[in-house]
Amino acid sequence: MMRVSVIGCGHLGAPHAAAMAELGHEVIGVELDPEKCKTLAAGVPPFYEAGFADLLAKHTSTGRLRFTTDLAEAAEFADLHFLAVGTPLREDGRGYDVAQVLGAFSALIPLLSRPATIVGKSTVTVGTVARLQQIINDLAPIADVELVWNPEFLREGHAVEDTLYPDRIVAGLSSTQARAAIEEVYAPILARGDVELIVTDPATAEVLKSAANAFLTTKISFINAMAEVCEIVGADVNTVAYGIGIDKRIGHGGMRPGIGYGGGCLPKDVAAFTHRIDELGAHEAHRLLSAVESVNASRARAAVELVEKAHGGPIAGRTIAVLGAAFKAGTSDVRDSPALRLAAGLVERGAVPVIYDPEALEAAREFHPEFAYADTAIHAVTGADLVVLGTEWPEFTADPDLPLDAADLVHRKVVVDVRNALQSGPWLIAGWEVWQLGRPPQRTQVR
Repeated sequence: MMRVSVIGCGHLGAPHAAAMAELGHEVIGVELDPEKCKTLAAGVPPFYEAGFADLLAKHTSTGRLRFTTDLAEAAEFADLHFLAVGTPLREDGRGYDVAQVLGAFSALIPLLSRPATIVGKSTVTVGTVARLQQIINDLAPIADVELVWNPEFLREGHAVEDTLYPDRIVAGLSSTQARAAIEEVYAPILARGDVELIVTDPATAEVLKSAANAFLTTKISFINAMAEVCEIVGADVNTVAYGIGIDKRIGHGGMRPGIGYGGGCLPKDVAAFTHRIDELGAHEAHRLLSAVESVNASRARAAVELVEKAHGGPIAGRTIAVLGAAFKAGTSDVRDSPALRLAAGLVERGAVPVIYDPEALEAAREFHPEFAYADTAIHAVTGADLVVLGTEWPEFTADPDLPLDAADLVHRKVVVDVRNALQSGPWLIAGWEVWQLGRPPQRTQVR
């Protein structure tokens, strides 16, 4: 058991703190927002993330996990400090704003009074760790302050699961002491024997994180580009994706076509990485990732066009029920949400989207107060001209005999699935038309 702090308790830090408590460590989370800190300390999650609420309540109630606004308290308490503050894109959209990382690091180092290991989780520009090491050299009042870069590879909606059961653990470090600290804090995971610890230098850890997200977005954008081809020739992109994915060199993961990637990580990570590699002179790689971004940006437009095709003409003045506001199922995060980009596109065409989401309504209203919202799926679809599945929540995709199938709720029983998440057979039997990106429309069959 170690005494651990997690500095920055947003979508990355708060679930990580709860997961570290689940591993048996004594954990203190540092959150400078007093209201958010108070909420976390009460065991109440300020956002939805699958599995997070249970762990938070479990470990705050026992005292194994607590929260503070006082960085000095964490410096005094912990032997290992996870740095999990945000790294948003700069205002120009080109590269990370690492001010929070530099600021938190510069504030923490002078407060240390005994040997400690600082473990960076935030996604940063290549070269940031070298800047942080210089801060240690300049400001540390003691010796034996170790720095490790341990990038996260979390899927939003699965942050707790991916922390406790990761695909791999990457540690960029420069000393045997730092490696020992990493092996100790992750000991319960490593003891299972099913997770590889990749020990490398800090610069490689920085690039590995960015490269992983760049490859994932390339894969998503590739299959979405193929969806465009399939739409033109009348082919079925789901079968294309399945056939490609059988090749073990490619695989099926990330090969589901749809409206594109979003959230708080992939869009900014790829934008920052694309800009940085151009600065470094990797111009061919820059052109490739620029194309990836372009394909992703085009998918919301393609989804709006599909809605118009499904409706049979212009949608100006029409009411469109949009089921889903979160950028993906499993989280309340609406940052760079494809579903909300689609809603904005519908508004541009003169339509009136009415949005419902089981977890993200509050966040969506805060980000986009101009949209209309409904408190239930029934209210969203009542009187709508057609239904759009914008986020693949199980309550929308599991059963066609859900409230949407009740009589007289929609003028036509048409669902436009821009996530390719529906198994269309049961919906057709239930009397619906199913329209999906990259596939021919599937018409109603008589029961």
